[in-house]
Amino acid sequence: MKITELLTKNTILLNIDGKQKQEAIDQLVDVLFDAGKISDSSEFKAAILKREELSSTGIGDGIAIPHAKVKAVKDAAIAFGKSITGIDYDSLDGKPAHLFFMIAAPEGANNTHLEALARLSGLLMKAEVRYQMLKATTPEEIIETINSYDKEEKEETISSNKKNSIVAVTGCPTGIAHTYMAADSLKAKAAEMGVEIKVETNGSGGSKNVLTKEEINNAVAVIVAADINVEMERFKGKHVIHTAVADGIRRPEQLIERALGQDAPVYHGNGSQNKQATDQKPSKKGFYKHLMNGVSNMLPFVVGGGILIAISFMFGYNSANPDDPSYNPIAAVIKAIGGDNAFVLIVPVLAGFIALSIADRPGFAPGMVGGMMAASGGAGFLGGLVAGFLAGYVVLLLKKVFTSLPRSLEGIKSILLYPLFGIAITGFIMHYIVNNPVSWINSEITHWLTGLGTGNAVLLGVVLGLMMSFDMGGPVNKAAYVFGTGLLASGVYQPMAAIMAAGMVPPLAIAIATSIFKNKYNKQDRDAGKACYVMGLSFITEGAIPFAAADPFRVIPSVMAGSAIAGALSMAFGIGLRAPHGGIFVVPLVDNGAMMYALAILVGSVVSALLIGFLKKPVK
Repeated sequence: MKITELLTKNTILLNIDGKQKQEAIDQLVDVLFDAGKISDSSEFKAAILKREELSSTGIGDGIAIPHAKVKAVKDAAIAFGKSITGIDYDSLDGKPAHLFFMIAAPEGANNTHLEALARLSGLLMKAEVRYQMLKATTPEEIIETINSYDKEEKEETISSNKKNSIVAVTGCPTGIAHTYMAADSLKAKAAEMGVEIKVETNGSGGSKNVLTKEEINNAVAVIVAADINVEMERFKGKHVIHTAVADGIRRPEQLIERALGQDAPVYHGNGSQNKQATDQKPSKKGFYKHLMNGVSNMLPFVVGGGILIAISFMFGYNSANPDDPSYNPIAAVIKAIGGDNAFVLIVPVLAGFIALSIADRPGFAPGMVGGMMAASGGAGFLGGLVAGFLAGYVVLLLKKVFTSLPRSLEGIKSILLYPLFGIAITGFIMHYIVNNPVSWINSEITHWLTGLGTGNAVLLGVVLGLMMSFDMGGPVNKAAYVFGTGLLASGVYQPMAAIMAAGMVPPLAIAIATSIFKNKYNKQDRDAGKACYVMGLSFITEGAIPFAAADPFRVIPSVMAGSAIAGALSMAFGIGLRAPHGGIFVVPLVDNGAMMYALAILVGSVVSALLIGFLKKPVK
């Protein structure tokens, strides 16, 4: 597929108005929406802004490539925009951006689409392409320029007899643009320096140009320019530079020189490397990253199991009990699948994937076993957290201890030594040190939450509501959500109900406000507000982000107030929710009154909508 099958005349904007980043994003989103490429401009814009939070897609040299891969995209497409005067886009080089390529990829984008997007990223690294695009005055000239440089790429190989050859890996969270731009930047600079290089790209379409064992062995150094986890064990014993994907784009020459230099650090395996091995500052998000890896893999078990349990109660609260008159064999099977199987795995999976994030695959088995011991020993979700981090760091310690073993024993480390000692040490610590005190703490928390008086329950609902709408999908929001999902494993369901009610309020409030206070919003915002009805009812709190970003001092306090009210009412009504997601679709499955739960959500949403409407000024 040619790039110009994705970039067409009706997705080209030759004159972007304004000077600010948000204005450029808004106009390019509108271009894609008007061209029928996206079904929901608000959801797509929220995804674009979420990607920008990770790092600016203003890559320097006057280029910005905002991109997102979401279900709101109907057809893979590219929108091009140009600003002669330049726009402040927080670019990596601190300079204004002039050329904008907004990439929209559907969740099911095929490899053909992704390869075309990857080639576009490579084209933009050529100065002559950028120059011709800046000179272009018609959409036809833009398309002609791209067609003249768009060529299919062949699978790379690398010679085995080059003494200064290197290999590299690039990757970014979205895997659409930065991955390939970093690869092309490294290849171009290596060719200029007379260095042979092969670059493996870890993009949305999977890994391409995968490095072979022979190529790695023959290379004198490795560059890993990635913001995602890549398989590092294959580089053990090699000189490795580990840095951000943006550095692969902006600083290819320095990376290559350092990789070839005598001071290039040696990777010792399993995350153990010289401090000089990374150009990145020590991350303060390591704990959060490991925790989220566990939570994200745990959630399918919580969601599936929780909904199945709730469905079984529709047959009768005791319908799974053979001794009860309401017994139903189908309900009993449904509850057994959800409660006796899916829910049993929640804590072990959480612990296993936390340990996996810390220590790679050798940490998984000790983490799973530690999590199982926490679950069976009564330590619950808190014990699973401890088990996951404990197992991960125990295995990291074992890797350091076993570095002195002869190379002839290398093959038995992963298959024998790490599982044996990792499981044993983690198990002993969990049994003799962790389980009893954490089980007591978990029990006390559970008893306190289940025995909360009305006043304390309402206060907890207020706090959870404020957290859910404070940053709408950010760390504070996630902290509240993790708290709620963890309590589900302990049989405490009221906080999860308050959390979901509060999370539904921000987008619903925006939708109501844009419908009622039409003089406070332009047509584009009113249209985007309609989509917030769907996102709010689906418990997609992030749907309110574009409106909050555009007017934070009015919108954020307003939605926090409504979310606090919704959370407080949910707790006051004693409503329980066994599924951590689902929005309006699981409201009928709540404990103690679906109508009262819907009322709590409605009241919070209306209060926030009224506050937004009263605080906002009319559009001139």
